Amino acid sequence: MLLHYLDYTNKTHKAGKLELSSVQCNTQVLPDYIALYSQVSDYCHTSRTAVAYFQFDNVFDGQHGLYNAIYYNNRRDLRTFKMRFKNVKFVIAPDCSECGDVDLLENLYRLKRSRVISLWLTIELGICVIPLITFPNLNFLPFVLEGLVECSVIAFSTKGYINNAEEREILIKAIKLTVNTLRLKTIVVYDVCGTDEKALAIFEYAIQKGIEVVIPDNILKDRNKLGKKKQKGGVDAK
Repeated sequence: MLLHYLDYTNKTHKAGKLELSSVQCNTQVLPDYIALYSQVSDYCHTSRTAVAYFQFDNVFDGQHGLYNAIYYNNRRDLRTFKMRFKNVKFVIAPDCSECGDVDLLENLYRLKRSRVISLWLTIELGICVIPLITFPNLNFLPFVLEGLVECSVIAFSTKGYINNAEEREILIKAIKLTVNTLRLKTIVVYDVCGTDEKALAIFEYAIQKGIEVVIPDNILKDRNKLGKKKQKGGVDAK
């Protein structure tokens, strides 16, 4: 019946009207670097590197992606994924992209895919998976928050929001709703700016509520930091 994913969803309880699988993340040890899914050589960049999926979905969720391997119980592909993530300690839950111009059912299915993958990574490999708050619009956000009530640590990405005033305001509202709904201690942020000031301003509400906001380094952030330093050096030299 191709219900192999039930081996993982049945190990947790269901939440809300959608009966989404609940996940837990209450780690006190946090990632200090974020590697993208395709950057396998960076998976152990530090002893606390997290792997994230902030890339096009066909990079990680195509025909031979992890979800299909779980769904069809493709043992060969599952072995490959176990080897890929063998020494990984942290993963930010897959960003199975939800889109504003597709039907609700499709977006909900993508949310389910992310939950199933998260459970597999935790149950099979013992990886600490940090739930990612991603949404096509604010009306969809309550669905995303279902099943996260036992999480004190979640993640956001600011990429695409920082320099767009309208999108930035939407993210600020989403952060406020998330903070008011969950009992959070920490928010891990994927941000690629050379400095943290703009990102921290977006999370001002969370900070005021006593929530720790952690912004680990990543390859794009490191490049932008270097660019800032070179630019500053050029200015100083004049």
